[in-house]
Amino acid sequence: MATSSNRRFPAEWEEQQGVLLCFPHNGNDWPGKYGAIQWAFVEYIKKISKIEQVILIVASERLKTNVLEKLKIADVTIENVSFIIHKTNRSWMRDSGPIIVKNGSKREALNFNFNGWAKYGNFKLDKHVPEKVSSFLKIPLTQVTYKGKPVILEGGAIDVNGKGSLLTSEECLLHPSIQVRNPGFTKADYEAIFKEYLGVTNTIWLGDGIEGDDTHGHIDDLARFVNEDTIITVVETDPKSNNYKPLQENLKRLQVAKLENGKKPKIVTLPMPKRLVFDGIALPASYANFLIINSTVLVPTFNDENDRAALNILADCFPNKKIIGISAIDLIWGFGTLHCLSQQIPK
Repeated sequence: MATSSNRRFPAEWEEQQGVLLCFPHNGNDWPGKYGAIQWAFVEYIKKISKIEQVILIVASERLKTNVLEKLKIADVTIENVSFIIHKTNRSWMRDSGPIIVKNGSKREALNFNFNGWAKYGNFKLDKHVPEKVSSFLKIPLTQVTYKGKPVILEGGAIDVNGKGSLLTSEECLLHPSIQVRNPGFTKADYEAIFKEYLGVTNTIWLGDGIEGDDTHGHIDDLARFVNEDTIITVVETDPKSNNYKPLQENLKRLQVAKLENGKKPKIVTLPMPKRLVFDGIALPASYANFLIINSTVLVPTFNDENDRAALNILADCFPNKKIIGISAIDLIWGFGTLHCLSQQIPK
């Protein structure tokens, strides 16, 4: 058993081998929009594969053939796309995929026992994603346990600076009755797990997530590290919005937070897009759901007047990276966008 001091979860901006994605095949996640989703996904693959490897899970050989045709039509760098054939329930690799950490000088894949966000019953196929990916990467897979029990945690619930600090939310991990991942767990329990498996010595707890979030409070729609001492957080300026109070509360918490070195983080605020409703449902659209890759940051956009402001703010946060907006107006109908769909694979 590795000791806690050996493991470290690298920050997303550290050098990557590639990004894990899963081509959507379950149209039920995007009712009525499945055709549009496939092309939105091809565009996403195109942007990543220009820069680094895409490890793409596809449900069958038949789907692989179909996807390859689409990639060719869209002029994608196909030599940078590798395939794993495995049928999944859904495509949200941030949550069902393994979290890859460094253990000393080697990599290790962590299986955090995905259970459909403690909300949906159909996740049995998704449970096998970590073993398929670790076997593809030829790295060991560790089942995450605590006090003899499997720990359930999605990648979308945490964000790290790679130096020992982690962001998460109370709504997601500590709610007593809604979507309870680990009944009875306290902050101290989670912090012990973060320390042992992710090398985290300092946890910053935010409160509630954004309206419409199916995951019940994932941090990757709220606040993210953009470098080791800077956190960007979404704020809502309209006092009538359901997001106004929780996001103001999160901002206040960040303003008094401390990093692992005892210093205060720099806080940058990011606007929210206007409330996005489709088929009577408020959708969890957030600019915080960006993905950092080797030379670029890919940012979800929503055909909104705040798109430009969000891109400019992120450009200031990442002066050495290109900032590229990707329209997520169709993707968000599945209740998640770029970060939720991906999991970075550190080099």
